[in-house]
Amino acid sequence: MLVNTGLGRSRNAAHMVLSSVAVCGVAVVAYFVCGLAVQSFAGAPAHSVMIQGKAWNLIGGGSFFFLDLRDEDVRKPVIALFQMFCVMIAAIIPLGAAEERWKLSASFLSTALLAGIVYPLFAHWVWGGGWLSQLGSNYGMGRGFLDAGGSGTIQCLGGVAGLAMTWLLGPRQGKYSSDGMPAAIPGHNIVYALFGCALALVGWVALNSAGALLFYDVAAGHVATIAINTILCCTFSLLCAGAITRWRFGKPDASLCANGFIGGLVASSASCAWVSPTSAAFIGMVTGVIVPYAVEIFELRLAVDDPGGSVSVHALCGIWGLMAVAFLGNTRTATAPAAGQWLSQLIGVATLIGFVLPLCYGLNWLLDRFVPQRVARDAERYGLDIHELGAGAYPDFVAHSDDYMQR
Repeated sequence: MLVNTGLGRSRNAAHMVLSSVAVCGVAVVAYFVCGLAVQSFAGAPAHSVMIQGKAWNLIGGGSFFFLDLRDEDVRKPVIALFQMFCVMIAAIIPLGAAEERWKLSASFLSTALLAGIVYPLFAHWVWGGGWLSQLGSNYGMGRGFLDAGGSGTIQCLGGVAGLAMTWLLGPRQGKYSSDGMPAAIPGHNIVYALFGCALALVGWVALNSAGALLFYDVAAGHVATIAINTILCCTFSLLCAGAITRWRFGKPDASLCANGFIGGLVASSASCAWVSPTSAAFIGMVTGVIVPYAVEIFELRLAVDDPGGSVSVHALCGIWGLMAVAFLGNTRTATAPAAGQWLSQLIGVATLIGFVLPLCYGLNWLLDRFVPQRVARDAERYGLDIHELGAGAYPDFVAHSDDYMQR
């Protein structure tokens, strides 16, 4: 919330904060109604298909409204609680990509689709005993698709959902000139963004640790190593992003450093339980190189207007984190050799790009036919705070300084 708010303009600050809090509520409600039923739990009843004599688990067979939590399995409420936080994180990510032009009401409906259908379906495939986790047992591809803290299940999924929204909504007014060159629209409060990074680190250590403990039975004594890997990854990413921007622009770019820090956290999630601290530092260094160039390529070459850097930070860094499991992780066990692990990870990445991205775009395209998702031109021009909320975030200051206000 703070990162996205700080990287946006002041006339949309209150709208972004309210959107962030509200979509968390919508995500929890949708997940409570039907999301957990779709995701279900590993080993619980599910709907499968038989292919070449092997069962492929496709969708959970749980009960709506958390009714499955009535039994005596004490792990289920813990997993459900963890998943409530995960689905909230996934729901906030698209807001950064689509901020300053996405209707509040439309973002609620889009979040309900994400939290009730898209997220639990993919989470079932990864964490609920689904077919991606079965790649090891069915075809000997290592241990199947591995994602301890959600680089793919939470972060990349949210990032590709954000990419779908940028395509659907189009760029902000004034972002691109007639010849296609992007205009610089700086965020209004980099302090918010950097403070948000500091807060995110605390939660991310818990996120990575909980995922590894709940879904991969990592020993509790390994939590300290997971925390070390998480911290090393994000700090090396931050420093490398700062070094890259200083080398290219003469001075470090604070917003890209913030994105580099979050990108390091994203990349750390998948592999945090299986890599050494040295490997975690290397993952962070690569992430710190990816982020500045990815932001530029998406904005300048691909005309993707992503104010919060969500696509670069969450989607691309999430993909790098997933592949780092195979390249750098020690995933070998007595029953699952490391050979083929890279193929499991690659199949998971291909599923995110080839299935989740089109699904998100298709669902939101259909929603847009009934509920237009982009705000009116005047609303975008004068700010979503005034148009949708009736008051600005900073009433004691002049927050509008664009040229159009001078006419």
